[in-house]
Amino acid sequence: MQEMLSSGKVVASICHAGWVLASAGVLKGKKATACIMIKDDLVNAGAEYINQEVVVDGNLITSRVPDDLPAFCREILKQLG
Repeated sequence: MQEMLSSGKVVASICHAGWVLASAGVLKGKKATACIMIKDDLVNAGAEYINQEVVVDGNLITSRVPDDLPAFCREILKQLG
């Protein structure tokens, strides 16, 4: 996953998928969001947790819950251009 982020490829996660980012060790110094239940895990992995429908930090796109899908998809499409 670090290679994907470093090479500028879009990395996107929503809801509990933030655990994958935390496990991959790619959140240190990044702004991110996810479902509130894993907020502490993201923070402990080094992320700045922001409670909003979508958070974009470079090519990393994160979102909280399925209700946030319109904003999440919009940002992914914008990045894919």
